[in-house]
Amino acid sequence: MSVLDSVPEVQIDPHGVFKYILVRLSLESSEPERYRDIVRGTKSAEFHNHIFEKLDPEMQALGLNCKCLGGGKIDHNNLDKKIRIFGESTGYGKADHSITAEKLKNIYREYEVVWSDEKK
Repeated sequence: MSVLDSVPEVQIDPHGVFKYILVRLSLESSEPERYRDIVRGTKSAEFHNHIFEKLDPEMQALGLNCKCLGGGKIDHNNLDKKIRIFGESTGYGKADHSITAEKLKNIYREYEVVWSDEKK
């Protein structure tokens, strides 16, 4: 398994409404370029860039480049097993919520995962 494959695809808070970012990781020396998109979200981030500023040095230490593809919000209801993806990041723009939804469906298989381009 490569270092790129060892990074968890999804890490989000277990419950609540919070900001998230979609990030593209790539190997610094990869030809042709190999990449992997990951999702990170947490209530502890006041702004989307707070998530990226924590993630980026961790990934650089593994020899990976990070590029934020955009952000939004996640409403994670673990009691009803529902996840809603919506909104956008003022600083990074709107993530492709359809990609985020597919990644979350891979992890939360028993959940209903929906997304929209609505802001709220």
